Amino acid sequence: MNAAHPNISENRPVIRQLDDAAINRIAAGEVVERPASAVKELIENALDAGARRIDVAYADGGKTLIRVTDDGCGMDARDLPLALSRHATSKIDGSDLLAIQSFGFRGEALPSLGAVGRLTITSRASGCDGCSVAVSGGSMGPVKPAAHSSGTVVELRDLFYATPARLKFMRTDRAEAQAITDVVKRLAMAEPFVGFTLRDLSAGGDGRVTFRSDPESGDLFDALHGRLARVLGVEFAENALRVDAERDGLHLTGYAALPTYSRGSAVAQFLFVNGRPVRDKLLIGALRGAYHDFLSRDRHPAACLFIDCDPHLVDVNVHPAKSEVRFREPGIVRGLIVSALRHALAEAGHRASTTVADATLGAFRPEPTEPRVYQMDRPQNRYPTPPAAGGGWTAQGIEPHAPQAADVPGFAEMAASYSARVEPVDDSPALEALPLGAARAQVHENYIVAQTERGMVIVDQHAAHERLVYEKLKRQMADNGVASQALLIPEIVELSGGDAQRLLDVAEDLARLGLVIEPFGGGAVAVRETPALLGEINARAMILDILDELADQGESLSVQTKLEAVLSRVACHGSIRSGRRMQAAEMNALLREMEATPHSGQCNHGRPTYVELRLSDIERLFGRT
Repeated sequence: MNAAHPNISENRPVIRQLDDAAINRIAAGEVVERPASAVKELIENALDAGARRIDVAYADGGKTLIRVTDDGCGMDARDLPLALSRHATSKIDGSDLLAIQSFGFRGEALPSLGAVGRLTITSRASGCDGCSVAVSGGSMGPVKPAAHSSGTVVELRDLFYATPARLKFMRTDRAEAQAITDVVKRLAMAEPFVGFTLRDLSAGGDGRVTFRSDPESGDLFDALHGRLARVLGVEFAENALRVDAERDGLHLTGYAALPTYSRGSAVAQFLFVNGRPVRDKLLIGALRGAYHDFLSRDRHPAACLFIDCDPHLVDVNVHPAKSEVRFREPGIVRGLIVSALRHALAEAGHRASTTVADATLGAFRPEPTEPRVYQMDRPQNRYPTPPAAGGGWTAQGIEPHAPQAADVPGFAEMAASYSARVEPVDDSPALEALPLGAARAQVHENYIVAQTERGMVIVDQHAAHERLVYEKLKRQMADNGVASQALLIPEIVELSGGDAQRLLDVAEDLARLGLVIEPFGGGAVAVRETPALLGEINARAMILDILDELADQGESLSVQTKLEAVLSRVACHGSIRSGRRMQAAEMNALLREMEATPHSGQCNHGRPTYVELRLSDIERLFGRT
C-alpha cells in the first residue's frame, strides 16, 4: 500500500496535446473493436451512399483482408482526403445533432480504420474520373488516378497491425467470421431492397459465397417477409405474425413468431430503430414482457421489429458504436411494443407453429434397427397354418371363409385393454370444414383425434382445457378487479428515498392489482393490503422484487406475474384431467371453444396444445406419394 503509484510523479504533471496518430488510435479502439465492427461501419457507409448492391469479402476471419464493394454515389478526388480526416462527414452539417437521418454521422470510421490497418479506397462518382488513396498506420499517401466503375471499393488489410496489442484479444478465425456473418445478416434485414453478398476468400481465388440475398420486391411487408425467410429461415417466416401499430409519433412494424416457435436463448431477437440495428435493454425488456404470459422462463421469443419515429424523439449519439439509443418517452415505446405484440398474438387465435407438426412427423419415422430383408430372401411359407378345425390362414393365403377378428381366441380381452375409443359423429362433414375439425376418437384418455378437410389434429385435452380456463379466469379478474385483503398490522419496509419515490410513482398501478402501499415518512413505505389470491406473502420480498424490475425495465410485472401464476394453478386443477373419458359432444365442444379463444394454441407453460398433420404428410410417411 505504501508503494508509489506508477502514474504519479513527485513533480507536478504536465498536460500535453496528443499527436493525431495517437488520437486516431484511441478513437479506433472505441469504434473498431473487432473485424465485424469494421464491416459494420463500411456497410453503413455504403448504405448511406445509396448502394443497391453490396459485396463483402474477407479472409482469415477479417484479420488479413476486408473488402466492401458497393454501387453507391461514389467520391471524387477532392472527397477522398476529407473522407480520411477525423470528424469530416457528408451526413450532417452540425447544426442539429438530433436530426440524424443516416447510419453514420461521426466521421470517425474511415480515419480509425486507417490508423490501425492498411486502408485503400478506390471510388468514382458520376461524371468524374476514378481515383484511389491509401493510408497505412495513420499515414496517408497521395490521391492517384484509378480505373473503376461507379461506386466505391474499400479494402482493409492487416487490421490492428499498427496496434499489435489488440491482436491478442482477437478470437479464432471461425469466431470472427461468424461475427461478420451476423453483422451482414442484421443489416440485410434492415434493408430488404438492397442485395448483399458475403464471400470468404481465405482459400484464395474467387472465394466461397457464405451468404447471398438478392434485392426483394413488393411492398415493405412482402419484401421484409422474403428477406427474413432468407436470413432467419423459412420456418420463422411461416410462423411469424405481422406487426403494424402506431402511437404518438412512433410506428412499429415487423414480424413476431408464435409462442410455440420459441428459442432456448435470445439469439433470434432483432430490434431496429429508424433502420439502425440496436441492442437496447428497454426494447428487449418490452419484448420479454409481451410474451411473459405465454412462455416459461427458460424460453425466449423470436422477433424482428422496427421502430420508426422522428429523429428528435430518440438520441442515437450515446455509444461510440451507435448500438444503444435513448428515447425521450421510453414508457410510450414500451407500451407500444407490448400492446402491439399482444394484439398480434390475440389475432392469431388458436394457431400453433408448423414446427410442432414437423417435430411430430420426425418422431414418427422409425430408426432402422435390423438389416433390411428383401422380398427374395423371405421364406415362402410366410403364414402359419391354423388347426384344421378352425380353418382360416394357410400357407397359400386366405381361405374364402376366413374367421372374423371377434372369432380369434382372446381378441375380446385384448380389445378391452385398448385405450382408444371411436365416437360416431353425425354431422362430421360440417365439422370437418372447421379449423380443428370433427372429433373422431380419444386415445389413452388424454388425446383427442380429430379429422379435418386436409388432414388430422391431435389435441392434448388437459393442456387445451387448462388454457381455456386460464383465459376465462384472466378475463374475470380484468372485469371484476383483484380482491385485496387488509393486513391486521401494516408491514413497514425501509427503503432509500429514491427507491421509495420510485415505488410510490406506481402505487396506483399496484393498487389495481391488490397491493396497496402508502408513504410512512422518510424512505419507508407501509404495505396496507395484499392480493387475496396470493394468501400469506412476504411483503418486503415482493416490494424489493418490484423495485428491481422498476430499476431494470422501468416497469414491474412482479405482482401481475404472481397473480397469473395463481390463476394458472387454479386453471390446472379445474381443467379436464388426463384419464377422463370424453364423449363426442364434449370433445367437439372443446375444439369449438379452442377455435374461439385466443392463445389456445399453447398451454400456460408455452407448450403446444395440439398438433396438425396434413394428409399429404401422412401419406408420405406410408410411402403413398
